[in-house]
Amino acid sequence: MRVDIITIFPEVFKPYFEESIIRIAQKKGKLKIGLHNLRDYTLDKHRKVDDRPFGGGQGMLMMLEPISRAVEDIVRRASKRRKTQDARRKTKIILLSPQGKTLNQRLVEKLAKYKHLILLCGRYEGVDERVADELVDEEISIGDYVLSGGELAAMVLVDAVNRLIPGVLGHKDSSRFESFSDNLLEYPQYTRPADFRGMRIPQVLLSGNHKKIKEWRRKESLRITEKKRPDLLNEARTYGTK
Repeated sequence: MRVDIITIFPEVFKPYFEESIIRIAQKKGKLKIGLHNLRDYTLDKHRKVDDRPFGGGQGMLMMLEPISRAVEDIVRRASKRRKTQDARRKTKIILLSPQGKTLNQRLVEKLAKYKHLILLCGRYEGVDERVADELVDEEISIGDYVLSGGELAAMVLVDAVNRLIPGVLGHKDSSRFESFSDNLLEYPQYTRPADFRGMRIPQVLLSGNHKKIKEWRRKESLRITEKKRPDLLNEARTYGTK
């Protein structure tokens, strides 16, 4: 997968993307990340990317023109790399916005199926509405709160999607059994020692009976979800311990 990120602060991404699972994914060639400074797509000497809103109001808005140039350039490069005309069809253009659809695991699973994501990080008081109406495919939010910009949201989205790219995680079932993968919270997990100052792990985990362990994990996932996130239970997909 390739992810291109349009931002006025490209440097903030580098420390995070050079560490942990995202670094490993890039090293394996499973994930390629392109960082694009929106100011490089301006035509004036001041590299201006924002302006006052028509009709008055507080703050400044990000301008349509440089954003449009950036997206067109990235899509054109993608077409050349693939030597095909269907690059746009396999590309999802996303505006990170507090007005967008809330990111959840099901949405992450859908995004992970694309070959190419283009992420636009908003700033200031927002972006020209024509960006959302005409230029992007979808607006996505990471929660019902307001950030200073879309950069942190873009990092969250890339991290979540990266975990679902085949071959990135060490074990083929690693992402399958994580929290929210079945719309349930993950079952409890323990490691050595089995008994620490009287704090013991469930005996079933030491039994070696894989069927019983699987059944216990399923029950625990349901129990924890009911306790901590009962709202998820109504949407839980059924997969069995049958």
